[in-house]
Amino acid sequence: MSSTHTHPHPNFHPPNYKKPGPFDIVLRPLRGWIDNFPVKNVRFAHIVCQVIPCCCPFERDVNLLGRTIHIPALCKLNPLYDEFVGLRFRALSYLADECGVDVTKYIC
Repeated sequence: MSSTHTHPHPNFHPPNYKKPGPFDIVLRPLRGWIDNFPVKNVRFAHIVCQVIPCCCPFERDVNLLGRTIHIPALCKLNPLYDEFVGLRFRALSYLADECGVDVTKYIC
């Protein structure tokens, strides 16, 4: 019995797969740099947690003339959103796990 797995189609991709475009190719080095940036300094970790919000500050409901208008989270439009969220998570983990800092003030 073979140990290799074959997909039903040679161009099979997961359902949420998005083909990389020219914009993605330009941002790939920056994404890699942010993803691999080490968090090994307490002061830097605090700054990251203060600067990168835990939730999108733009999402809100606005009441206008008796009607409620929902403004969706616009942070996902940032092409580096996932990388910044990962950096913030690494900073929180560093502070909590390695430095013993109470990080509840940084959590929404």
